[in-house]
Formats: sequence, structure tokens, C-alpha cells
Amino acid sequence: MAGMDFFIRPATGTSSSDWVRIANADIKIKMTRRLTRTVVRGQEGDDLHDEGAESTLYSVRGEITIDEYKRIVAMFRTGQPYIHDPFEERDVKVIFSTMEYDSSNEGFHFELLEDVI
Repeated sequence: MAGMDFFIRPATGTSSSDWVRIANADIKIKMTRRLTRTVVRGQEGDDLHDEGAESTLYSVRGEITIDEYKRIVAMFRTGQPYIHDPFEERDVKVIFSTMEYDSSNEGFHFELLEDVI
């Protein structure tokens, strides 16, 4: 499958010029529900409780220039950026979990986490 455009902006960004567009990125999403499990001794079975919260991990890979890297690393260090979720067509406030950059081939890998209560 061909890569997609990935958009990220700083938390303080207010205009369309604040968005950084990364072309041809590979985007993978992993969503999880927060569950609790109660084990009752002497009773029949276990109780699972859905807490109604979910987390989404966005794993993004591709290539960026050193100038784009500098803009994004500033976002990494200054707060919670926003990304545009290309699948649900919405802007999402996230935190950087991990960030890798290889200057030899301009490759990057970001893991961004959204936590919904």
C-alpha cells in the first residue's frame, strides 16, 4: 500500500502554516480498551469490567529532511502536539512516546499516544 500524508503541529499552533506535512508516511494504529479484571475466590468465574477508556498508539515511519526533523523535535520537547488522524479525519491531541531519526537515510519512526478517558 502506498504511503499517506501525515500532518503534525505544535500545541500552540493556530494557523494552517503551523502544520508540518510529511508525505508518503506509513501509518499504523493500535487501539486498546482499558479493562479491569476481578478474580473472586470461591465464586464462579471472573468479572471483566470495561472502564470505558481507550488508548490509541500511532506508529509513523517515513523520511523527513533535517529541517523538518528540527521542527518536529521542538514539538517533542515543548508539549503535546496535534496530529491529523487520516483514517477518522479528525485532529487528535497526542504525546510523543518515542522518536527516532537516522540522518544517514533521513528515516524516522515516531510513536504517538492518544489517551481518551
